[in-house]
Amino acid sequence: MFARRTNWKLDENAYTRALHRLRQSGEPILDLTVSNPTTCGFHYDAEMILESLRDPAALVYSPDPKGLLSAREAVAGYYQDKVPGAHFDPAHLILTTGTSEAYSFLFRLLCEPGDEVVIAHPSYPLFDFLADIQDVQLRPFHLLYDHGWQMDFHALREAISARTRAILLVHPNNPTGHFVKTDEAAQLNDICRERGLALVVDEVFFDYAVPPPAASQMRCGTFASNASALTFVLSGLSKISALPQCKVAWIAAEGPDSLVQDALARLEIIADTFLSLNSPVQRALPTLLGQRASMQAQIRRRIQTNLDYLDTRLAARNCATRLELEGGWYAVLRVPAVESDEALAIRLLEQHLVSVHPGHFYNFPGDGFLVLSLLTPAEVFEEGSRRLLDCLASL
Repeated sequence: MFARRTNWKLDENAYTRALHRLRQSGEPILDLTVSNPTTCGFHYDAEMILESLRDPAALVYSPDPKGLLSAREAVAGYYQDKVPGAHFDPAHLILTTGTSEAYSFLFRLLCEPGDEVVIAHPSYPLFDFLADIQDVQLRPFHLLYDHGWQMDFHALREAISARTRAILLVHPNNPTGHFVKTDEAAQLNDICRERGLALVVDEVFFDYAVPPPAASQMRCGTFASNASALTFVLSGLSKISALPQCKVAWIAAEGPDSLVQDALARLEIIADTFLSLNSPVQRALPTLLGQRASMQAQIRRRIQTNLDYLDTRLAARNCATRLELEGGWYAVLRVPAVESDEALAIRLLEQHLVSVHPGHFYNFPGDGFLVLSLLTPAEVFEEGSRRLLDCLASL
């Protein structure tokens, strides 16, 4: 009765079952996986946010397939701040209800059923479901780690087939925090031009760069100014302003003008078919996007506080290694691979009441990886990290 594209394995995995058992028991779990900023104790300007949704103009239905011009102008201004002196045309923007919808639009734009998109691993597991729903096949290649994350261009080229239509990257990567470097961006553009591929770049974590400054000098800037190949940049309020509940994201198209104009014309029809964005959040977007300075400052402080504590504890215990982090709000630990990552995560849950993500959730190429959220409130992160390292030291 049901389409094959929905034949997912729907049974809970062992880790999820263990987590549910503990939650039902009422045991207080130290959650080092939290990714929802609205539940992490940050201060929001509630009055300003709520007032922005009271614009009387929102009572008038005035649909624009690309999104209201005032909203797109606010997004263009965001990119102007990123690249002073550059001009970002609001006409090159398509607003969507979240980046998941943006991916849906792009997969429909670029791919026939069964076509392929090459994607860097480790990566966020949601991509597998987004691709399945759109009848797209993901072809992974793995990032390399050697005193920092690097792109394996040999593996990337090997992953490209006659059915490949795009290369998908997260900049910085989730969860590794790897920023694409300027020389890597040049090679990506060369490959896309040679093979006739589009470049899809998810920049939702772009504003959360982590020192040291030396690494930042090699980082590529936003791909929203990438004119060398047909490029689609995705981002939105969920991370930029820590407002995932407002469900506003966008696609920014850049590249050779003829390709961009053709892509935008097709995307406009796709967007017009759904008209999914509501008027109140579009009218409020300039204000909501303006919240980013306050929210990002708080989040950066939390990230740095938790990183400093984690590094201090790691130096004292010498039972695990934190892999280099350039951006985003996750930390990856390299731990002794004496058992599977899932078994270790379950051990931490059941014996120490600490929740972490095993590396296989993100398609790490083997066991020995745990992923921690740096959004976690500091007092929870400190106690959870202490218990985690005690556990690792005992293995």
